[in-house]
Amino acid sequence: MHDDFLYKEVSALGRRVFRLGLATNYGVDAGDVEWALDQGGNYFFWTSRARKVVPALKKAMQRDRESLIIATGPTPGFYGGGIKRGCDRLLKKLGTDYIDILQIFWLGRTAAWTPSTIDALVSLKESGKVRAIGISIHDRKRAGRLAADSPLDMLMVRYNAAHTGAEKDIFPSLAKRRPAIVAYTATRWRGLLKRPKGWEGPVMTAADCYRFCLSSPHVDLVLTGPKNRQELEENVNELRKKGPLSQEEDSWIRHYGKIVHQNSSRFTFGF
Repeated sequence: MHDDFLYKEVSALGRRVFRLGLATNYGVDAGDVEWALDQGGNYFFWTSRARKVVPALKKAMQRDRESLIIATGPTPGFYGGGIKRGCDRLLKKLGTDYIDILQIFWLGRTAAWTPSTIDALVSLKESGKVRAIGISIHDRKRAGRLAADSPLDMLMVRYNAAHTGAEKDIFPSLAKRRPAIVAYTATRWRGLLKRPKGWEGPVMTAADCYRFCLSSPHVDLVLTGPKNRQELEENVNELRKKGPLSQEEDSWIRHYGKIVHQNSSRFTFGF
């Protein structure tokens, strides 16, 4: 058993986290959230579309608010006024006094990151309505700059065996400052779970994808987006059973990821 692999003290968040965060907007329900909580899960990525899990989250917050981490964000919310109004709506929907991580979603190359955006996020944190501020982002070079110099406490970035560019463009910046790093798209939208053309070795499982991410010393946690309870249980149990990748596993998985990337006609930019 590798329970130690599944937990980490993350100073930027001021919490001990269960490193397999649950994205609640892909098919899980309130019962699945309860099961994750029973396994020690405490990090939940939630959007207002995931209405059916709200009762379970509210119940968990009433039981032990301080141990729970809910990451969410206003939609849309790139400008100061919209961010503050969006935050107030989220607080009301969740029935809580504060949001653990308020993040701006999908900050791309052209998305606004203005003084009003920064001021709104910092102001909400200073007011106590928000404990930490973050972003989700695909633009790696921009993410690297923000990791090195910004008030952000967390960056949610694309990182998987087929897209390892964060190792070059983002992770080196963490030597200057250490925001929390949350990996997402770990299975590459399930593309890593399909045998690539010309590959005769083993095929990655979802748990392999999460183990790859979590075996990086720079990744604090990874999101899983299961469609149902069975997938959720398999992922948690496999991580607990197998722990970090061995050097041999890391080697074949990286080679596998390169082949998947080369064979793909989608997301051909960058690596």
